[in-house]
Amino acid sequence: MTDHGPLPPDDADSYGLSETQRMIRDWAREFALASLEPRAAEIDRYSRFPAETFREMAEVGLLGLPVPEAYGGGGADYLSYALAIEQLARSCASTALSLAAHTSLVCLPILNYGSDGQKSRYLHELASGRKLGSFALTEPNAGSDAGGTETTAIRDGEDYILNGGKIFTTNANVADVFVVTAVTDRQRGPSGGISAFILEKGMAGLTLGAKDEKLGMRGSDWGTLQFDNLRVSREQLLGEEGAGFRHFLASLDSGRISIAALAVGIGQAALDKTQAYARQRRQFGQPIAEFQAVQFMLADMATEIEAARLLTYNAARLRAAGAPFSQQAAMAKLYASEAATRAANKAVQIHGGYGYTKDFPVERYLRDAKLCEIGEGTSEIQRMVIARRLLQSP
Repeated sequence: MTDHGPLPPDDADSYGLSETQRMIRDWAREFALASLEPRAAEIDRYSRFPAETFREMAEVGLLGLPVPEAYGGGGADYLSYALAIEQLARSCASTALSLAAHTSLVCLPILNYGSDGQKSRYLHELASGRKLGSFALTEPNAGSDAGGTETTAIRDGEDYILNGGKIFTTNANVADVFVVTAVTDRQRGPSGGISAFILEKGMAGLTLGAKDEKLGMRGSDWGTLQFDNLRVSREQLLGEEGAGFRHFLASLDSGRISIAALAVGIGQAALDKTQAYARQRRQFGQPIAEFQAVQFMLADMATEIEAARLLTYNAARLRAAGAPFSQQAAMAKLYASEAATRAANKAVQIHGGYGYTKDFPVERYLRDAKLCEIGEGTSEIQRMVIARRLLQSP
């Protein structure tokens, strides 16, 4: 095994993958090793968004992988997309996160809820990578309680006037297209009073705040948006007025699968590097891989990562088949994110003092993995989703 770790088993029966799915997985892994791995430490250290990597991903078709070919995408199924995110995250979780936000939370909502005009106007540009997308939902008083949105969109003739702001917005400072949520009728509550809009960079009244300094995922841009009497036409309304809350909850279900895949990639990277280190590092006259304490930690890491992978693939398959998948997506996201954090923590422990330095990537994996337990619904929110589904069952 190399220091980068092997590809997953490529026989047809290992995960029930089709030839096309295995090809996309392996292609994504090769691309990640060539283009993401050499830059990962540098973009993390300097908190730099890797624009050059996104240009390369656009050239090879990664920015619109699950978007239909009719709109300039790759036409891949959702499992193929999850496989690609997993492999990219093994090399650079920051890049995988920005790609997942662009795809799951911007491209796919426009595909699913946009008008023909909106699809024609935006999807080709987004899927081709000529433009990058950003989804703006979170506010200072509306995080896990997304129904607490305070940004308003007040009707003014055929237009809407937006006022308010968003925080913790992935791709905020580098995006060209934004999907944002705002209250259009407070009397109707979240389920009927929140709408979604498509905004574009450079609109009068749209300003960007300071870039956030983060613990992990430092190469993935994060920032704030401010709306000051921002006028948008009715044509910028995404879906029906008042349907935004339902639509973004459904979009988050899909997005949770991509975050689960991202977490699996981080966990696998932690295992890859730690296996190699344990074989090379010698203490008391032998490789530390010979010590049972280390072996047990590696065994736990491998078992939990494999379980997370299977949960993730199952949720992706259900979505691709058009079957209900909300509970399975929440389970995958919950388990994979926490398993990735545990795996990265064990990786640091096995590396010892070296694991606590930036000379080895395992400390980065630990910082990156933590965000997977928070973004697109915290672990506590996932448990609420799962419990509600269970209690609704006969």
